[in-house]
Parts: sequence; C-alpha cells; structure tokens
Amino acid sequence: MSKDAPAAALIYLYSFMGLMLRDFRVLRREFVAFLIRTVMNPLLFVFVFTYLFPKIGQEVKGSQGVSFGTILLPGLIAVGIFFQGIMAVALPLSQELGATREIHDRVMAPLPVALVAVEKIVFSALQSILAAIVIFPLVDLIPLHPVQVHIYSWQLLVIMVLLAGLTSGAVGLAIGTTVKPQQIGLIFGVVVVPVTFLGCVYYPWAVLSQVPWLQMLVLVNPVVYMSEGLRAALTAQVPHMPVVAILTALSAALALIGFIGVRGFMHRVVD
Repeated sequence: MSKDAPAAALIYLYSFMGLMLRDFRVLRREFVAFLIRTVMNPLLFVFVFTYLFPKIGQEVKGSQGVSFGTILLPGLIAVGIFFQGIMAVALPLSQELGATREIHDRVMAPLPVALVAVEKIVFSALQSILAAIVIFPLVDLIPLHPVQVHIYSWQLLVIMVLLAGLTSGAVGLAIGTTVKPQQIGLIFGVVVVPVTFLGCVYYPWAVLSQVPWLQMLVLVNPVVYMSEGLRAALTAQVPHMPVVAILTALSAALALIGFIGVRGFMHRVVD
C-alpha cells in the first residue's frame, strides 16, 4: 500500500462529509417544502383508507383478522421512502446537469467523480429515513381502528430502511442522469406511479397468487421487496416473502441500479 493512501483516504472522507454538510444546509433552508412533500401523500392515503372509509361505512377490509391499516403501514413507509429517495436526487440533479450546471462546483471537490454520485445516493437515503420516521405517527393517530404493529426485528427494520433508502436514491440517480429535465414529470406519471401501485403496498405479495402472471411480473419491481421486507419487520402476522429472498433481491437491485446511475452520472459530467 502506498504511504500516501491513508492521507488520500482522509481527504476523500473530509470532502465527502463536506458535500453532505452542504446538502444538509440546503435541506434545512427548504425543510418546510421537504416536510410537505414527505407528509402529503401518506397523510391522504391514511386519512381516506383508514379513517374516512370506515367512518362512512365503506371500510376496506383486511384479511385473516388483520385490519387494512395494519396491511397498509409497511407499504406506506416503502412508498414514502421510494418517493423521497427519487425526488431528493432526480429533480435537483436534472437542474444541476441542465441550465444551472451547478454540478461543476461539486465535481471540483477533491473526490473521484463516482464518489460524488455515491454521496447523492447516501444523502437521499438519509432523507428517506426521515420520511419513514414521519409516517409512523400518522398511522398511529389517524386510523379509526387500531393498527396492529409490533417490531419483530429491530435489525431487520434498520437493514430494510437503509437498503430501501439507498435503492431509492440509486433509482433517482439513474432517472436524473438518463432523462431530460423536461421529461421528469412524464417519468413520474408513466413509471413511478405504476411502480408504487404494483408494489404490494395495499396488499401482501402472497395474495397475488390469484393472478399468477402478475405475481411473477411484479418481481422486477424493487418496491415489492421494500414493502414485503418492512412487513416482515413490522407486521409479521401478515403473509410476506422469505426474508432471505427479500434481502437478496433488494441488494441485487441496489447494485444494478446503482451501477447504472453512477455510470450515467460519470458519462454526463465528463461530457
């Protein structure tokens, strides 16, 4: 190992943390906007499905004695993480690579360009964790009927939130580097929304056995594994995929999408 390697690693670490602190400072200035976009969708889903519908006599039934709110909670957390992770990377990056060209300031840091891309993924994962934390009190306070939640494994919960956040950030990086800024809205309508509706958010993956072709098709959707993994950690009484399969699939998705995103970022910056 070169004698300069420890010094270079220290410089990289300080530079990486500097970029993180810069992003946190920007987030602090825009915290109200962050909170609104984080809370709005989960708030509406929880209010309509678990409070309004039961109140007017049109309650969405759960299964096997489990309330719909209990089934919904892990899926809502997964969607909150997914949306936040994408929005934290794709929207700002499309501007930085577009008209403002602010990305040039970032790549001037004493860091390899690939690590600048990784920093964006890591920072978006931290925002996703905040989004997941915000959703918990909504599901505890709003539903008309109690939500039966018990943390069956803290270790699995932490691993799932981290993996889901990093994967969502990688998806955001891939979108932000491959899609033109004027087409970002189209991507959200054509890709992101269907991915969430077919992400086993409102139902466990096991019940899709009634539609076998769809049960197999949704396995390409990373939100399925986020929802199922959080179900295993929070509502293990609800049917869910084997934990090993969930962790393996989500890790593979992170590796593949992260590679695509980092390569796309390097290509756009170098060009």
